[in-house]
Amino acid sequence: MYTVSEGGIEAIVPSASVSGRTKDVFFNPNMELNRDITVAALRAYRVEGVDTYLDANAATGIRGVRAAADGWKVTLVDIEEDAVELCKSNLSRNGLSGEVYQNDVNIVLRLNRYDVVDIDPFGSPISFLDSAFRGAKRLICVTATDTAPLCGAHFQAGVRRYSSIPRKTEYHAEVGIRVLLSLMARMAARYDIGINPILCHATRHYYRVYVEIERRVSRANESLEEIGYLHHCTSCLHRDTQDGLISFPPSICPSCGSTKMTTSGPIWLGNTASKDFVGRVEGNLTEEMGMAHRAQKIFSRLLEELEIPTHYDQHKLCRLWKRPAPSMEIFVQCLSDVGFEVSRTHYGGTTLKTNATVSEIYEATGN
Repeated sequence: MYTVSEGGIEAIVPSASVSGRTKDVFFNPNMELNRDITVAALRAYRVEGVDTYLDANAATGIRGVRAAADGWKVTLVDIEEDAVELCKSNLSRNGLSGEVYQNDVNIVLRLNRYDVVDIDPFGSPISFLDSAFRGAKRLICVTATDTAPLCGAHFQAGVRRYSSIPRKTEYHAEVGIRVLLSLMARMAARYDIGINPILCHATRHYYRVYVEIERRVSRANESLEEIGYLHHCTSCLHRDTQDGLISFPPSICPSCGSTKMTTSGPIWLGNTASKDFVGRVEGNLTEEMGMAHRAQKIFSRLLEELEIPTHYDQHKLCRLWKRPAPSMEIFVQCLSDVGFEVSRTHYGGTTLKTNATVSEIYEATGN
């Protein structure tokens, strides 16, 4: 065990490998960025009457302790006795109070309701989502570290867990987020709940989504209308979206005539963020956060990103066209100069979103 200082609090945590795996209580120091953004998001979301927060997979309790230090009425739950004792100790050493339960969080969420429910397990969040929709009043925060199934690298696992066809493309990280949101929308609809993603980001080995919920049949129906399919040509990288829960994949690519078409879905085709909320979260990143500078870089891109499903990778396009890749600034400016909407994205240094088609990108950036 050793002591860490994070976000203005101190916590006792187990000695861990870089991956966060230990034989004792789980702790991953590399998730400090995730926790910094969580605290900033909680600050941005807090209004009068919204004050209860459940850390559903508490482990050391560091996330819940940070929320408690920010004024939230926290509940920390873990099924392991050692984790529960560590949670209590870390609250106490910071002079904070909170409820701590040793229990299966699915049981806790069936018996109690919280304004904010935070699901941050090791691996897939699937086994907790049904209960989260029952127990959350306003906001559900979800971390998924099983990125390979979500983005299509582990195809069968993705189909099994998320009831969707994932495809590994150059925009696989975005597909992963949209597959997760699609499943959440469909699960929520069972309980007549609609979802509204207000912040999503793909960072290193995980996806993180913040989803506001509304218990209204009409909102559930509206959420389902945001689901559809993505058709992708592996020959020329053209892609089209199709609304609806039934897929009608094209047999040939409308751009190049190739028969090498793949389909992903059902996936979420709607917005993945509220620009207003993203801006407020960015404004709540403060200097005591160890990863604030890195978080600022992510949020500067999130604020810029166009709300268009899928993005392009400039290097993959240029390799396909057998062209040298210019600087991203020049590439983006070429598209803007001829009137297309275009933005950089947080998914990578050479990624961009635009309303231009592949052939239009080719023509606009050819000089």
